[in-house]
Amino acid sequence: MKLSALRAAELASPKQQRNWDWRAAANFICGGAGGGLLFCAAFAGLGPVAMRAAVLLGLALIGCGLTCVWFEIGRPWRALNVYRHIASSWMTREAIVALFVFAAGGLALLTAHVLLIVLAGILGLGFLYSQARILAANKGIPAWRHPRSIPLMVATGLAEGAGFLACVLSLSPDGVGVPLLAGLIVLIGIRTFFWKAYFGALQADGAPDGTLKALGAMAPRLLLVGHALPAVAAIAALAGMPGRAGLAFAAGTLTVGGGWLLKYTLVRRAAYTQGLAVQRIPVRGQGAAGPAAKPGWKVVSGGKAG
Repeated sequence: MKLSALRAAELASPKQQRNWDWRAAANFICGGAGGGLLFCAAFAGLGPVAMRAAVLLGLALIGCGLTCVWFEIGRPWRALNVYRHIASSWMTREAIVALFVFAAGGLALLTAHVLLIVLAGILGLGFLYSQARILAANKGIPAWRHPRSIPLMVATGLAEGAGFLACVLSLSPDGVGVPLLAGLIVLIGIRTFFWKAYFGALQADGAPDGTLKALGAMAPRLLLVGHALPAVAAIAALAGMPGRAGLAFAAGTLTVGGGWLLKYTLVRRAAYTQGLAVQRIPVRGQGAAGPAAKPGWKVVSGGKAG
């Protein structure tokens, strides 16, 4: 009886999802950063050379992410079916927005017209938002469906976009201006806020043990690599310390790296299924039913994110 009860609890416990592998994670990693980069570049007042470099990199990142998820499909040409469900699927909306992103971005590269650049940036933000909604629409994964995952995904995409833009400008004759460095610092702060809000809410509301362990193990690295170090580097560059271009490049690289660590962990390592819950544990014969049980779940009262 004891062994069968343990076996039942094991079967009912949440399991790490295996349907979306590293290629699906790459779509969120690259695509979100590309959309954020297009949006940041649209309002950064860049010169023609830097603008074209930023737009080209943004389109390349989005294309890389979509290519990875395309190769994940067992029969790749079935991917065209994604366009059939615009009324109900955020994947369909992402795919449709992507077409307009590439069209507007391509025209922006050819003409460098400010309106086309702004249009590409707004569409890039739409692509980023669609990706965030794709993740939240997966109701079977508690770490994804939590409503606070949406602002977190948008915030990290914008921070990564500003980080990539800082890298591009640090290598260009234009250099990294004060507004971009200040914006990067603000976006790092915003991402930090939404990360803490997300992880704290997940702990308070309850989540699979595996999810909390994976996110908790990542939290110190994200705090150091993705938040503290790039903020310090950006502040040092903003203060005019020697090696400003190098500091800006380091701040951008670390911001991107922190965001990619966050998204890979969220999509792959922390993605545990719902599992099963029992409202009352039945008993044989007479007696009161046992308490409710939810194997493999944990609630951390007043938990704090790192």
